[in-house]
Amino acid sequence: METEDTLFSQAAGGRPLADRLRPATLDEVVGQDHLLGPDGPLRKMIESKRLTSLILWGPPGCGKTTIARLLANDGSMHFVALSAVFSGIADLRKAFDEAARRRATGERTLLFVDEIHRFNRAQQDGFLPYVENGTVTLVGATTENPSFELNSALLSRCKVFVLNPLDQNALERIITRAEELQGRRLRLTPEAKSTLMELADGDGRYFINLIESIFDLADPDHELDREALLRIVQRRAPIYDKDREGHYNLISALHKSLRGSDTDAALYWAARMIEGGEDPLYLLRRLTRFAAEDVGLADPDALGLAIAAWDTYERLGSPEGELAIAELVIYLGTAPKSNSAYTAWNRARRAAREYSSLTPPAHILNAPTRLMKQLGYGKGYQYDHDTPEGFSGQNYFPEKMPRQRFYNPPERGFEREIRKRLAYWDRLRREKNS
Repeated sequence: METEDTLFSQAAGGRPLADRLRPATLDEVVGQDHLLGPDGPLRKMIESKRLTSLILWGPPGCGKTTIARLLANDGSMHFVALSAVFSGIADLRKAFDEAARRRATGERTLLFVDEIHRFNRAQQDGFLPYVENGTVTLVGATTENPSFELNSALLSRCKVFVLNPLDQNALERIITRAEELQGRRLRLTPEAKSTLMELADGDGRYFINLIESIFDLADPDHELDREALLRIVQRRAPIYDKDREGHYNLISALHKSLRGSDTDAALYWAARMIEGGEDPLYLLRRLTRFAAEDVGLADPDALGLAIAAWDTYERLGSPEGELAIAELVIYLGTAPKSNSAYTAWNRARRAAREYSSLTPPAHILNAPTRLMKQLGYGKGYQYDHDTPEGFSGQNYFPEKMPRQRFYNPPERGFEREIRKRLAYWDRLRREKNS
């Protein structure tokens, strides 16, 4: 619903700045030129008068609700807004029934559903017949990846448009508009202005609220520096949901930064997760996995240090134990990397499935009974320690299975020495079996 001036809002000094700055046309929407610019796909859809059901996927404060309202205005459609947080089946039925009545009189309905990912699968299925028969044009808004949160039937009937967090240029345009509306400048030093944009973190709605606080509380005759700005506005709590996509995006960023030996980036992502409220033990479990999988035998000490860091955190807790996490991140980031053990294990498992019924060769079978000795168990076995090299060169694979190389260490870190040993044993094996 459109916000209207009331006796109470006028008494309170008028509508909030965010409401007064709300774009009146699609041309006034900032930060989404890839969709709404002259060649943007959403712009072309509007101009062709072929608006179909769609999903707007983007972070908070990027303009999803505003765009939906403007799409309804441009298409001369009745705008109905629901929130999946507060609405249920009864609200949906009412919206569909009213849309059907409007359709009978020639009026189209744009149904905007905020946080659409919060509807369960059955509720999402309820949209399908009304979207298919044109009773409503559905515009769903979500902050979560639609591929994971929306069912495939609904996704197949909607186009997905990805909205970006607002960049510096978009935030600059918001400041300009706010200054024009207020009739005075936002008096900030360059450093304070930069800090203000950092605090917004791409969220236009939050950014406008910060601006309004400065207009309301700061002395218009004095320029604010960074310290003065932070006394007026509070730092925003990190946006982080441990149960949703942001959680997996950040742990993926940490893992790949470590794999790429970008230690500083890895420290940043680890700090982001801790500051966002992530369970440090989850982080330690993933770091321990990284030590085994991505550092591996290139630095055998990495796994031991991971276990030690885990133990240290469990003993000390936060915040003291977090230093052990930081030390582990640094160690893993700067360690030589090798996934040779991980690769060897996967190859060995494939071979185990392919040759799943073969018995060990007779010469390496124990023969604790007379019958087993008569059957040839243990016959011809050579005790490696009795050879001059400590290496017999015998075959330990099943007799009907070709010899395979699963483990192929790179010439990095400790595995450089292992590679030399394997080459030496390969040569001895060829000599002893030639």
